[in-house]
Amino acid sequence: MMIITSKENAVVKQAHKLATTAKTRKKEQAFIAEGLRLCRDVAQGDGVIRTAFMTQGFLTDFPQDATLIGQRAEHCFTVSDSIMQHLSDTDSPQGVLCVCQKPDFSKLPQQAGRFVVLEKVADPANLGAIARTAEALGADGLLVSGGCEVYHPKALRASMGALLRLPVYEGDMEAILTRLGELGVTTYAAVVYDAQQAVTETQFGSACAVVIGNEANGITPQTASACDKTITIPMAGRSESLNAAAAACILIWEMMGRGAER
Repeated sequence: MMIITSKENAVVKQAHKLATTAKTRKKEQAFIAEGLRLCRDVAQGDGVIRTAFMTQGFLTDFPQDATLIGQRAEHCFTVSDSIMQHLSDTDSPQGVLCVCQKPDFSKLPQQAGRFVVLEKVADPANLGAIARTAEALGADGLLVSGGCEVYHPKALRASMGALLRLPVYEGDMEAILTRLGELGVTTYAAVVYDAQQAVTETQFGSACAVVIGNEANGITPQTASACDKTITIPMAGRSESLNAAAAACILIWEMMGRGAER
């Protein structure tokens, strides 16, 4: 395994650009997985690891994981703690970071199921938390239209690896809703006002999708009208709405649990 000791190394400089710049990640069609959990998830799945960086401490403390990640990586380097800190997006890096190839998000679902659809969700932490909930409760996939970068470092961390394991699709909202309609999936737009029914009174079938909108503006009127039904979370007190991740948790629970026809 080659050892890198300088931050001026070309491989390190390119990885730093990927770690810090969305434009570079988009151009290179790559993302950064940092930490043992995320790097192990990529190595254990179908993902492509272009480059793996590990510190000597990581190699010593996690020899089996280091071997797994190293075997899956096209290129593997040992780096100093200072270089790992330079590449890291966290205060206390775990000593492993991978440059990974982005998967193809353009292929929409091929069969019906229960899905979570996000429209212009802007906060990567919200996106990651929603993905984590969707995977934990058994959703069949996450469909994303607009908003933040799906593999933003903060989204990946908040998802606890769910974004690497859950089927993810990305595209235009009209195309997403059209495809779901073709599959016989009933779409439910989550709105704050003027909903047709409360989510607690909704009987979800085995082919359904809840659509969750932007944190500040919610779902666009065009999307709400294009969905089959509108639903809302009953609110008590003076709060007008919930955080997007908190709302998603309730909606997905109802879709996958008590409100689902099994």
